[in-house]
Amino acid sequence: MRLLPALAALALSCAATPKKIPTPAALPDEGHLQNLRRLTQGGQNAEAYWSFDGTQLSFQSRPLGNTCDRIYTLRVDPKLESAPVQASSGKGATTCSHFLPGGDELIYASTHLGGDDCPPKPDRSQGYVWALYKDYDIFKAKADGTGVVRLTDTPGYDAEGTVCAKDGSIVFTSVRDGDIDLYRMDRDGKNVRRLTSAPGYDGGAFFNADCSKIVWRASRPKGKALEEYQRLLAQGLVKPDKLEIWVANADGTDPVQVTYLDSASFAPFFFPNGKRILFSSNYGDPQGRDFDLWAVNVDGTQLERITTAPGFDGFPMFSPDGRSLAFASNRAFPAGSHETDLYLADWIDTPPASAERAPDRIRRDIAWLADPLREGRGIGTGGLQASGDYLIKRFHELGLEPAGDEGTYRQSFEVPVSVRLEPSSAVSIGGVALAAGTFVAPGFSASGTVDGTLVFAGYGISDAELGRDDYKGVEVKGHIAVVRRFVPEGAAAGAAATGAAASPAAGSEKFATPEAQRRFGDLRYKAWAAREHGAKALLVVDWPEGGEGSRELPQESPLPAAEAEGVDAGIPVIVVKRAALAAAMPSLLAKKQVAAHLALSLTVEKKPAFNVVGRVRAGGKASLPGTVLIGAHYDHLGLGGHFSLAPDRKEPHLGADDNASGVATVLEAARTLTLGASELKRDVLVVAFSGEESGVLGSTHFARSKSIDGVVAMLNLDMVGRMRGNRLTVLGAESAAEWTQLGGAACESAKVECSLGGSGYGPSDQTPFYAAGVPVLHFFTGAHGDYHKPSDVVAQINASGAAQVSLVVAQVAGDVGRREQKLTYRKVAAPAPQGDLRSFGASLGTIPDYAGPPNGEKGMLLADVRPGGAAALAGMQRGDILIALGKHQIGSVEDLMYALNAAKPGQTVSVTVLRGGKPVKLEATFQESHRAR
Repeated sequence: MRLLPALAALALSCAATPKKIPTPAALPDEGHLQNLRRLTQGGQNAEAYWSFDGTQLSFQSRPLGNTCDRIYTLRVDPKLESAPVQASSGKGATTCSHFLPGGDELIYASTHLGGDDCPPKPDRSQGYVWALYKDYDIFKAKADGTGVVRLTDTPGYDAEGTVCAKDGSIVFTSVRDGDIDLYRMDRDGKNVRRLTSAPGYDGGAFFNADCSKIVWRASRPKGKALEEYQRLLAQGLVKPDKLEIWVANADGTDPVQVTYLDSASFAPFFFPNGKRILFSSNYGDPQGRDFDLWAVNVDGTQLERITTAPGFDGFPMFSPDGRSLAFASNRAFPAGSHETDLYLADWIDTPPASAERAPDRIRRDIAWLADPLREGRGIGTGGLQASGDYLIKRFHELGLEPAGDEGTYRQSFEVPVSVRLEPSSAVSIGGVALAAGTFVAPGFSASGTVDGTLVFAGYGISDAELGRDDYKGVEVKGHIAVVRRFVPEGAAAGAAATGAAASPAAGSEKFATPEAQRRFGDLRYKAWAAREHGAKALLVVDWPEGGEGSRELPQESPLPAAEAEGVDAGIPVIVVKRAALAAAMPSLLAKKQVAAHLALSLTVEKKPAFNVVGRVRAGGKASLPGTVLIGAHYDHLGLGGHFSLAPDRKEPHLGADDNASGVATVLEAARTLTLGASELKRDVLVVAFSGEESGVLGSTHFARSKSIDGVVAMLNLDMVGRMRGNRLTVLGAESAAEWTQLGGAACESAKVECSLGGSGYGPSDQTPFYAAGVPVLHFFTGAHGDYHKPSDVVAQINASGAAQVSLVVAQVAGDVGRREQKLTYRKVAAPAPQGDLRSFGASLGTIPDYAGPPNGEKGMLLADVRPGGAAALAGMQRGDILIALGKHQIGSVEDLMYALNAAKPGQTVSVTVLRGGKPVKLEATFQESHRAR
């Protein structure tokens, strides 16, 4: 069933075969092949697969005069001309043989249980079709053909089996569940599990050397093509005219489409290093008749033609050591002779000779941006500066006009990068001054001088839903609160800080989740809780419960770094080493007064950052008003820090997917648009944003500037480098009435399966534009375990998928750039976002502007309010600065978050906002939480 159109067309010929036709040499441009050796002499010979020790080949052959393929084995010895040995019974049809580890046994598929004769040929009146013979099952036998054991016994087609070198498990193709899918079973036929489930043909799979991956051919028909596929399948037929190469984990997870050649590509096999794939395809022939060997990297880059001989070359397989290549070819025969032989060649491993394509350009840009030399592209680093300069160069190479400040590509703004504790700062406890290095002030601490009494308040946790209040019975108003760092552990988790007995299971589960640990261990939360209870300053120490002498303390955690974190928490905050508080802790636990003095002077250090802005000038005859914007952020997390999900690793967070992939894909889309600029009637702005990881600062700056004037649509690419299952998520499709049609058409044209939906809100650079009244789309290929970790590296990138995303984006931008009418903006409420996010007790329905109020004012600036939300119903508006919510003073986004954690749906509270510099009093009724602020 593996034979494709060109090979199957080499039908049995009864004409006499010339004896000992000379073996042709490799053609001059077939540089990877040397010492070509012909292993068979005429007839139909194909699918030669190596034994794992590299000494034998199994293959299928149909000698002249025969009507069915038979399975043979052949000893490979360059010094001898071995004769093939028949391994199948000679009954029925056989195909797809493969040695098991050890070389004494092999598997193959056969129809002999359905009858001794060959099955009838398929009805070709419906075009070139394969027959899925229902009698095909997979058998195991000794290499000499004895000891035949049936491995599959379900009704319908079971064939195309190949073997894992490590354990002998078998990957095969079956129709047992109603479609043509891949399955895996043990070498004895047990423990069958399904690997693929998407509608379409999946077959011809092989393992890589360590059996961690599989590669196979697949079709994914849509629309009428899917209807035809299902109609033929019901007749036991399949038409293999469009097949692409896919890879996945060996259990079928994380499937990735490698090729988008729109051709019949088949017989893929991994290179020994597992990083490249050899396969056969008619891609190089406009008529689709000639098949050649091709190679491509697993990420879709470096597509290279290996053979160029007229006719058919197919079924390539490397020897286990990678030095030899077996394949089938009809190159020795004149056109029309319809015979195919097996060949062996020495493989010459030279660098790929391939023309640059979109996947290559995208991967090259990602590799540069995600190189460790870029220092993780953190705000304020030389690596981010270099990245911006690199993008300016790339914009110039693409022919984009400068569209930034004063005729340059740069649009500059400032970003807070750190908080410096000035040398004049001083802390004393019980009259003893703390030495430098024994305390730090976190980036959200307020500056100021405080004299007062220290009051101990446990872990500083106060949460009604949790059922814990460390401030109950503790009077901290007007004093300096002292709290333990982190959260309770084990039995202590359920015990109140006021001395309640700890039960081994009492409430410990409440702090077992990472979310609870982050939420209640968050230093800023502790500062907010202390301020809410009237404390005029906060002191935090890593002093777990039981550290009063009853047990040894765990190793002390390092003092936190002073990172810039926006608006301050409203009170001075310090974190001290244990030794600094050791003398005072017994008195504090005994509720005795201890005097303290805090004098903190902090300076927020800012560094310049810049967006890179270019323009594709419309060349259409009728110029239309407005511009289309496509953009992506190029900054990342630097060496980690506050937003890292690997906070213990101070090393470059490379951000290959987040978001070097988005930037590289924008560059490729821009390239496509420049080539078609003559058809555009609106200019296209191309923007690489900075400061996204610090709170969408670059896109917010752009949206606040005059640059936004006339922008009719914004297309944002954030994390588009890990496409799996050929699926692309397109968020924001509800922000304009026309998006579903435009986006759907672009996805269909690029042969990508898209999910379109959602509002324009979300944690990325499209949000400031949507809040400003611009229809938006956000392109995204999905979350993964390397997000915000150093392991987000270029080796994980699917460059081929990103290239398809660039086609989608370029088509959508081009369509909007050619439309006579502007898009119809729709303001809609967002659904609950997915992922590991904090949950909130109640919803206000505000959209924060993370850049904050102008001139460093306190409060939370509203980028927008959600339609129908509590804020909108209360009369709050875009541009308001929220400064009070009920009894809580709101100085920042974080303050609002903590206030909502303590709120209940249905509760009505007073609200104060600044509007035009003047306070406005409102009332808001909280709604059910949808994870929205």
